[in-house]
Amino acid sequence: MAAGTAAPPALRELAEGVHIYEQLPGGWCVNNAGLIAAGGQAVLIDTAATRARARRLREAVERVVPGGPDAVVNTHFHGDHVFGNDQFAPRATVIAHELTRSDMSEAGLALCGIWPDVDWGEPELTLPDTTFTDRLTLRLGEVTVELSTVGPAHTASDVVAWVPRRGVLFTGDVAWSGVTPYVLMGSVEGSLRALAELRALGPRIVVPGHGPAGGPEVLDATEAYLRWLRRLAEDGRREGRTVLETARHADPGPFAALVDAERLVGNLHRAYAELDGLAPGERLDVAASLREMAEFNGGLPHCAA
Repeated sequence: MAAGTAAPPALRELAEGVHIYEQLPGGWCVNNAGLIAAGGQAVLIDTAATRARARRLREAVERVVPGGPDAVVNTHFHGDHVFGNDQFAPRATVIAHELTRSDMSEAGLALCGIWPDVDWGEPELTLPDTTFTDRLTLRLGEVTVELSTVGPAHTASDVVAWVPRRGVLFTGDVAWSGVTPYVLMGSVEGSLRALAELRALGPRIVVPGHGPAGGPEVLDATEAYLRWLRRLAEDGRREGRTVLETARHADPGPFAALVDAERLVGNLHRAYAELDGLAPGERLDVAASLREMAEFNGGLPHCAA
């Protein structure tokens, strides 16, 4: 789906009291958010990248929950999921993994510098008020929202939100739908373990961090890409090819239509590093990877934020 052809984002109810704010097609910095409302309380899962997008999200949420949510959960530290926190705090308590908070503080607004032509709207970084390291249960009357740490996957400290009473799973960027996964800052192997753990929950509806919601097939599609990526990296290493050479020789086959195919370069950097023994979530040179990604893409990847 080309940029500009997607329907305007709006809250859509997936199950009783559980909504998705779906921003399609879901490429760079165009992410999904979720809203769970029950028992007179509400929790928002992730926010949005730019001030304009975050304000539209807030307006949509307030039409369902006048006054706004009681809590905001950040699934990881990337700006498209956290820059809109300031639109909901201080009324809402912002919750995240402890490492997500420290990574947010360190990264600041650096994402804006990658795409200087995007109208970011001068977001104000709002760090989480409440942090945890393993699991946290939020109770909205009889409905629970179970927050679990599943990283390193997309990043070193990914959190998912599971609403068992409704069968809905919010995966953050651990799972993707119609969009190329991105594991440069996380782990290929960790992602595969995380996907197996999420599948075991038995979700009926899966809300990915980017792209349209679906069923468990969203997990399957993400796993299929990552297994292909791992094989590609193994072949490239064996043949003595650089990351760029491997990317250029790759036949994406069924993955050719995924949005943001250039992420293959960053993913291969992570896959190569893990083959060389780097631990999941250990840091790589993100700036250097982005330069190679731009070289592979023939220019800076498009960001529709």
